[in-house]
Amino acid sequence: MSVPMSLTRGLLGIAPLKAAWRRAGESRGLHDAPAPPSLRRLCTVEHRMLGGFPVTLVTPREHATGTQLVYLHGGGYVGPIIAAHWSIITSLVLRSGATVVVPSYGLAPEHTAVEAYPFLEEVYRQALDRAAATGSPVFVGGDSAGAGLAVGLAVRCRDGELPPPAGLLLFSPWLDVRLESAAIAALEPRDPLLERSNLVEAGRLWAAGSPGGTADPLVSPLTDSLAGLPPAFVYQGDRDILLPDAKTFAAKATAAGSSVQLRIYPGAIHVFVGAGWTPEAKRALADAAGRLRAHDTADDSA
Repeated sequence: MSVPMSLTRGLLGIAPLKAAWRRAGESRGLHDAPAPPSLRRLCTVEHRMLGGFPVTLVTPREHATGTQLVYLHGGGYVGPIIAAHWSIITSLVLRSGATVVVPSYGLAPEHTAVEAYPFLEEVYRQALDRAAATGSPVFVGGDSAGAGLAVGLAVRCRDGELPPPAGLLLFSPWLDVRLESAAIAALEPRDPLLERSNLVEAGRLWAAGSPGGTADPLVSPLTDSLAGLPPAFVYQGDRDILLPDAKTFAAKATAAGSSVQLRIYPGAIHVFVGAGWTPEAKRALADAAGRLRAHDTADDSA
């Protein structure tokens, strides 16, 4: 664990700062943070509407590869895109040369998983069409809730008519909205950001109308067989209550014949890649960008 990560975690764990962070999240409303000027200077940022929802395409002005990454933001299915998401996206674009496609899917409680998937399938289908022009791959990724949604989209591709993504990039994925693992209780006092009760309620709202409720594989992909999925690369901190389910996901998917690489970063917090000043974030983002640069997603562990 690096000193910058230790300091970051310590500051977030101070009660007044932790409360202020939560209040900021609650007061930001449902408006996405705009792409920062630093990103716009280095990339073209194109805004589109699809089915009534915004989709942003970010392409580096130099050394673009044609690879597409559909990136699904976190926020517990109730929060919009924030500055930390743009930090992650900026790093991936500039390190990899990929075009990152950022769909602003509808948030709970006004919207649900049932509504999200047809929209995301169309976003993914259009990314496939763009990539086909250059023979480039399409990846799907995300952080936290968005990472769980990325796995759900891969399940939809497997069970439907769309070709699978070239790979999944999963940062601190939320894979089971029920959070039933017995190991979570011991981790929660060490997690400076997440509380199980708040997440479970958000997951319940997101699952409204799903055939299987909160246990539906498209809401909690950990309940799926996890067979036949594309290669998945998971980047997870050990001070995060989502760690037990990430471990279960890796073991279950591997046993089902899918390829999963799980990298656990000691001392790292939930979605630690958003703390781009830390060595842990830099290593994880560099590794993820390497997956995007390589058309072959076979294991090349460092």
